[in-house]
Amino acid sequence: MYSLFLLGFTSFLLSLVLTPFIRNIFRKLGFVDEPNEERKAHHHPIPRVGGVAIVLAYVLSFSILLLSRFTGGSIVSGALPFIWRMAPAAALIFLTGLVDDLVALKPWQKFLGQIGAAFLAYWAGVHIHSIAGHSVAIWLDFPLTMLWLIACTNAVNLIDGVDGLATGIGLFATITTLIAALLQNNIPLAFATVPLAGCLLGFLRYNFNPATIFLGDSGSLFVGFLLGCCGVLWSQKSATILGMTAPLIALAIPLLDTALAVARRFLRQQPIFTADRGHIHHRLLDRGLTPRRVALLLYGVCGVSAVLSLCVARRDMAGFVIVLFCAGTWIGIQHLGYVEFGVAGRMFVDGAFRRLLNNQIALRSFQVKLATAHSPEECWATIRETYKEFDFLSVELCLSGRRYGERVDQVDHADCWTMSVPLSDSDYVKLTRQFGPSRQHMVVGPFADVLKTTLQPKLFGFQPERLGVRFESNGGAKYATAAAGSQP
Repeated sequence: MYSLFLLGFTSFLLSLVLTPFIRNIFRKLGFVDEPNEERKAHHHPIPRVGGVAIVLAYVLSFSILLLSRFTGGSIVSGALPFIWRMAPAAALIFLTGLVDDLVALKPWQKFLGQIGAAFLAYWAGVHIHSIAGHSVAIWLDFPLTMLWLIACTNAVNLIDGVDGLATGIGLFATITTLIAALLQNNIPLAFATVPLAGCLLGFLRYNFNPATIFLGDSGSLFVGFLLGCCGVLWSQKSATILGMTAPLIALAIPLLDTALAVARRFLRQQPIFTADRGHIHHRLLDRGLTPRRVALLLYGVCGVSAVLSLCVARRDMAGFVIVLFCAGTWIGIQHLGYVEFGVAGRMFVDGAFRRLLNNQIALRSFQVKLATAHSPEECWATIRETYKEFDFLSVELCLSGRRYGERVDQVDHADCWTMSVPLSDSDYVKLTRQFGPSRQHMVVGPFADVLKTTLQPKLFGFQPERLGVRFESNGGAKYATAAAGSQP
């Protein structure tokens, strides 16, 4: 216990002393985060390399423990083989973040560094062995571990948008893991988390609103990666049958924010790695909360999540806790006002998604049939049997000197609008449709595109001389009216 106290206290003091020292050095060197009215709320350039202070304090606190006469030094010495195996992974993730802080890496370069660090951690022995009490198959062990570590790494990085937010959330998750380690008598995990908690607490003194130094990618990636590794070690020693559930709840806010960001960008067809103002803290800021209140509110949510994650360890409470957690998460997402999920949900409930899918299938089928037509008559037959499916009331086709037309019934043109798709100076397709709601509005544009892109390349092959047909030059172009059933 004395060793844990020494480790935590020295890491706190070192972080408290080293942070302003690192801040001043990098401020003089000009490595600062410039204000940006679009996404950044600070008004002055602020150094963004807080991870340097955290990593230095973390490593030096272990060095002091090893030099002391406390029994914890021998425990750490016994774990040195595992520590040396983990060192390359931790170093790679830290250096990836540091380089990004200094010279701004591209998203794929950062992601490549995260993949490399996760692979090195897996090689060092960080494995997810079970989920929900069931052993993980050997072929699933590797991808699940990689996914978990990369998700945790990015989760803390993406939540770092308000002064002190990522640091405070990381602190709550670290303390939760520490308490779980002490309850399980998991001494190695306790020794891994105590100095991280001390480092984050000391750094929070300068990072809380108004911040004078930012965590930066060097800090957020390192903290998220370390918490992901600790979560795996926690689950390996957990007495609960729910395995990774407790660490997942402890990191609920950053992981939820990451999942929402990926889902939002997927639904909007935006690049996954593109920055935006749709994160949880941005939503709260848009509701009028100050950055300080946003941080404190999410601290409170993290505190509740911490308690719930510890309660999961009790078998008699696990089911109730998970239901309560899921219900709270759903209510929270509803209050954040994400339009994307509301629209997507309504599409599934009222059948709009199925209708859209059916329309796309019908559109694709129409395109294939039209592409295989070898004559104007075959093109007209394909259009004639399809246009009604898209709620058009009449269609007129002029193709290579031939005109075709059909209408469903007598149409009052005052209640309709007409779409004309030009194919050439003399060739076209005209379609008439009634005003008002329709289930096929979303495919009107794509339907016109199919007509244009499929018929236009056929015009040369449909020329009369290529079809072996002679037309009179004095206005004798043939005209067919399908509605009347006549064949010219």
